[in-house]
Amino acid sequence: MTVATLAEVLQPALKNGYAVAGLVTLGWEDMCAYVAAAEAEEVPLILQAGPGCREHTPLPVLGKMFHHLARQASVPVVAHLDHGYTFEECKQGIDSGFTSVMFDGSRKPLAQNIEETAAIAELAHSAGVSCEGEIGFVGYAQGEASNGTDPLEAAKFARDTNVDAMAVSVGNVHLQQNKSDGLDIDRIKEIENVTEVPLVIHGGSGVPVDQRLLLAQSSAICKYNIGTELRMVFGQALRDSVRSDLERFDRNAILKDTVAPVTEATRAVLRSMGCR
Repeated sequence: MTVATLAEVLQPALKNGYAVAGLVTLGWEDMCAYVAAAEAEEVPLILQAGPGCREHTPLPVLGKMFHHLARQASVPVVAHLDHGYTFEECKQGIDSGFTSVMFDGSRKPLAQNIEETAAIAELAHSAGVSCEGEIGFVGYAQGEASNGTDPLEAAKFARDTNVDAMAVSVGNVHLQQNKSDGLDIDRIKEIENVTEVPLVIHGGSGVPVDQRLLLAQSSAICKYNIGTELRMVFGQALRDSVRSDLERFDRNAILKDTVAPVTEATRAVLRSMGCR
C-alpha cells in the first residue's frame, strides 16, 4: 500500500463516522509496533514525527523510515509532521517526503495564525500534501494552560486557511498520564455547527476511552493524537526487559522486547477509534 495523505484517510472517516489514530513516534521500534497493530486491526494509520522525535532523528531520515514502513504495509499509512512551528520546518518536511504537515500557530494572534497557516497549506497543497492547523491553544499537563477554541474564530480559521484538518482545544491536554473528566461536548458541537473540516484532538491519551469512541462515531472528530499512553507502555516494557537479564547489554535485543507489548496496547487504542 502506498503512503497516503491526511485528507485521504480523514475524509472517509468524516463521512462514515470513525476516527484515525495519529500515533506519536520516537524511534524505529514503536513505529514498527504501530504499523503491525494497524495491519492486525485492518485500519489506516497516521505515523507522526513531533518535535521530540525530530530532535533525535533528522527529518529526511524520518521521511525515509515512514515511507519504507508504508510501502510494506497492507493498510494506508500517513507520514505526518506534527507541531511544525515555522514555514521552513514544514517545507523541510514536505521536501523530506512527508505527506502531511501540521503547522502550529496556536500561540500567535488569530490574524497571524491564519496568514501563516494559509501560506503553509498553499505550499503543501501545491506539492500534493495535506495540511493540519490549530486554532485555540492545547496546553500541557503540569505546564502551560489551555486556551479553549472560540467557535467563531474556528469558522474563520477553517474558511481562510483551507486546511484539511483542524486541531481544537476543547478540554484536551498534552502529556496527560491519567484520563480526564472528558472533553467539552457543547464546545465541540458549536464548532461543528460552523465548520465542515475534520476536527483533531491533540492530547488524546487523556480522553476517556468510552468518550473517545462515542465522539469518533458521532461527531466531526476524525483524528486523535495518541502519544503518552503508548510511551508509558514502551517505558514499562523497556524496564522489564532490562531487569529480566541484568547482564544483557545488546541494545537491539533489549529494544526488541518492547515491540510486542506496544503492539498489543496500540491495537486497543485503534479499536477505540471505531474504524471497523
